[in-house]
Amino acid sequence: MKKILVMLAAVAAVAISSAARAEYPDRIVRIVVPFTAGGAVDLVARVMARYLSEQFHQEVYVDNRPGASGNLGAQQVEQAPADGTTLLFSASTFVVNPVVAAEPPPFDPLKDFTPLGLIAKGPLLFIAHAGVADGVQDFVAKAKAHPEAFNFATGGYGSAGHMAAESFKLRAGLSVPVVLYKGTGPAFTDLMGGTISGMLDPLVTSLPLAQGKQASALAIAASARSALAPDVPTFSEAGYPGFEFYTWYGLWGPANLPPNVVATISRALAAIGASGDTQKWFSGQGLEYSGIGGQSFVDFSKKEQSLYADIMKRGNITRQ
Repeated sequence: MKKILVMLAAVAAVAISSAARAEYPDRIVRIVVPFTAGGAVDLVARVMARYLSEQFHQEVYVDNRPGASGNLGAQQVEQAPADGTTLLFSASTFVVNPVVAAEPPPFDPLKDFTPLGLIAKGPLLFIAHAGVADGVQDFVAKAKAHPEAFNFATGGYGSAGHMAAESFKLRAGLSVPVVLYKGTGPAFTDLMGGTISGMLDPLVTSLPLAQGKQASALAIAASARSALAPDVPTFSEAGYPGFEFYTWYGLWGPANLPPNVVATISRALAAIGASGDTQKWFSGQGLEYSGIGGQSFVDFSKKEQSLYADIMKRGNITRQ
């Protein structure tokens, strides 16, 4: 009888444990954004929080924790309980910081977190000071003829825009500087004023300058033209086949998230992607919704690290 009671207790414990696992999320879910409110990462994170709330039937909110180039907020997630109630929403810089920063983060983004999903990615737009060039080939020809009069700008060291500019310099054989700004806004101001010759920046933020005739859109770093800018050629069409560069956003959790939590989030991301409203919103921002997770997301992240490391090496770029 004693053995039977022990067996029954064990079965009951398993049943209770299974029921608890099936209830995720049974509490409010916090999404940590390691940057200030109002930026692109914050904007996409808040939209995803709303979509996830609808899928979970549970409140999901954004908690902005900026500092240390995004490392402060990421550390909070790394140290949080592995129960799925604290997640991280960040940009490509989270993955590539270890290969571009002078002081690598105190964690490994590929080992110390659970990869949940590549949420979306969007191409960069090559914009130039209005009237400086008629196209990419013209820009390159003039920059080679007068390198002292040309430059690029970036709103953040190690960002997609920075690495894209450095990569294009290598591809085109240009010897012009990339000026580092503390934010895209000041860089845009100097681009419009003529201090800066060109930039590669996410389509959603740079296209309005071209549409307002404050800058010229020379090419888009994507495999195809964008519906938001159908008259702007791809780099391939402009004479640089295969030159593509994207900014992207992802979702992570602390290491060792339970399989049921990962499965629930994966199903939610797939359901969100199947919604026409989701596709419409993201395409309106110049982004493509993805939602891929698991090993595919890991492989994508490793490829990004390798790409940035290669640019740093070939461009002889000093870590900052």
